[in-house]
Amino acid sequence: MNHTRSLPTDNPLAEALSARLPDFAAIRPEHVLPALQGYFEQARKSVDELLEKQEHDWSSLMQPLEVLDEQLGRLWGPVGHLNAVQDSEEMRPVYQQGIAMMAEWQTELAQNERLYAAMHALRDSLAFEAMSAEQKQVLENALRDFRLSGAELTGEKKERFKAIAMLSSELATAFEQHVLDATRAFELHLVDEADVVGLPESIRGAAGQRARHDGKTGWLITLDAPSYIPFMQYAENRALREKLYTAYVTRASAGELDNAPLIDELLALRQESAELLGYTNYAEVSLLRKMAPSVEHVRAFLLELAEKSRPFGTQELVELREYATNNIGISDLQAWDIPYASEKLRQSLYDISQEELKPYFPEAAVLQGMFTLVEKLYGIRIEQADAPTWHDTVRYFDVFDTNGQKRAGFYLDPYARAHKRGGAWMDECIVRWRRPDGGLQLPVAYLVCNFDAPVGDKPALWTHDEVTTLFHEFGHGLHHMLTEVEELGVSGIRGVPWDAVELPSQFMENFCWEREAVDMFARHYISGERIPDDLFQRMQAAKNFQSGMQMLRQIEFSLFDLDVHSRYRPDQGQSVQALLDGIRDRISVFKPPVFNRFQNSFSHIFAGGYGAGYYSYKWAEVLSADVFAAFEEEGITSRKTAERLRTEILSIGGSRDIMQAFVAFRGRRPQVDALLRHSGMQA
Repeated sequence: MNHTRSLPTDNPLAEALSARLPDFAAIRPEHVLPALQGYFEQARKSVDELLEKQEHDWSSLMQPLEVLDEQLGRLWGPVGHLNAVQDSEEMRPVYQQGIAMMAEWQTELAQNERLYAAMHALRDSLAFEAMSAEQKQVLENALRDFRLSGAELTGEKKERFKAIAMLSSELATAFEQHVLDATRAFELHLVDEADVVGLPESIRGAAGQRARHDGKTGWLITLDAPSYIPFMQYAENRALREKLYTAYVTRASAGELDNAPLIDELLALRQESAELLGYTNYAEVSLLRKMAPSVEHVRAFLLELAEKSRPFGTQELVELREYATNNIGISDLQAWDIPYASEKLRQSLYDISQEELKPYFPEAAVLQGMFTLVEKLYGIRIEQADAPTWHDTVRYFDVFDTNGQKRAGFYLDPYARAHKRGGAWMDECIVRWRRPDGGLQLPVAYLVCNFDAPVGDKPALWTHDEVTTLFHEFGHGLHHMLTEVEELGVSGIRGVPWDAVELPSQFMENFCWEREAVDMFARHYISGERIPDDLFQRMQAAKNFQSGMQMLRQIEFSLFDLDVHSRYRPDQGQSVQALLDGIRDRISVFKPPVFNRFQNSFSHIFAGGYGAGYYSYKWAEVLSADVFAAFEEEGITSRKTAERLRTEILSIGGSRDIMQAFVAFRGRRPQVDALLRHSGMQA
């Protein structure tokens, strides 16, 4: 089934359908819409041709659909990726139109009654029994997704559901772009030496480099994490901290960029779509694709964690207030003081700071050490290779197995820069798949972070928190790259329940606290020495500093997400802010100021696929802590334990029930004890 013939032959996105890797530099805004239009024109014909047959098996129905899916990913994937890492005024309207076309196609496909009937017939036929376990899972998932996409609706309800899907996609895109624009719109240009008192030399250097890049003198502080977080931690000027904090927590809260109306509209559409499908609320629909059995089960899980964390969080805040009053002259502790006072208290208690650790985490040593660790665990080898990239600081790596066979690849884009979305993430570039011609397509991942780039002659020096973030994203990458599954729909992270997808990433974070592992990647950038015992012990002692407050903060976010998608009733006069305030009254030990509009930049749940699923971080953290406990029992670099993890969890994609897979690895169901122990909060 060749559906590339409608694409212009000189279009690099047409070439992406058959190329090993995308040619990012060749992709221009004018290529996108013609490529999509050509694809959809031919894809619609291909689907119609499929449905002319009366009876189907895997190869005549599901496999051609996989071809369509994979090739659309090859065509649109690079465009979506460039929008995230290289946003431009020229590409943005094209991307928005492309998003609308994608949403229309996906909704059209999901509501194709003949296609749904054909899949149902295949599920009920003898051909189903001849299919592999992976193929059966792909079909079962497809039927579930059809139902959740309104396939069983009729008439006006079906049309309304389709309209909701289109509008929701547009709103989510607008939400994300409002956050990006609001983040970029603010900067603190400092020229007075007194304004940067307290900032470590590396932070001043990065801020100075940022200013020079913009043709300015002095220092430039932005709302991007590598700039915002250390300024809040170290700047002695309280008024500037307040100014920066206020800008950060009111992003996308005013004027044309105000996300509040978008939130109300999105929530109303999600609620309406859930009711059209016959469910009480959107959270119930969201959980149908997750491990957790019910909304109430998730709420009980979060409240249990909150109950066990609250005594620790309460005591931590008491200690912080006392310290701030007695040692730094702040008797009325405010939200913009907490990072600053906390960093001072951390240094007072443990005589350690992220800045003190930075010299031991130069980029080259961290990467080589991380690669050495996974090579030891899984027997793989990682080598840098040549490939087209989207920026001159991006690198590409190949992954080889124990036999020297290439098995995967990944891009690494580590530095923060203008026109790049904040945060850190892993995404699919190419998915492992056995093609219809018998050839095996190898997986390729995008690994994206937002760390400070090298300053002057110094290499990039990362904080321990940033190293942990890198390990986290690499854990996602391994999940994608080490899969053994060859059916597209359940390969890598595909088909994995959303509340289990963070297991491999959070598992990798644990190695950043183990001496045996840290010695592989921590080397002083000048002397090459390992972290001294005294410094490492102080680092470990400080690991769980304010872990109770941090746990409660994540539970607050998770409960807000769950409740705004299950208990929010605007028709009864309730507001999003009032609901959030109520959760803070119940959960938080420190309530933020009334002007805080955190929800307006909560892209995870309103633009990033985590709607009614933010609890997944804590849910998966329980799983990952319990998995790592097996390594603590058997040896943290035990090849045998790692092979069991790879066999039972990392390699299976979404082809098996994840709870069964966990039990196969651990010998029992997960327990919360390991997470509480790792967080210093033993019950």
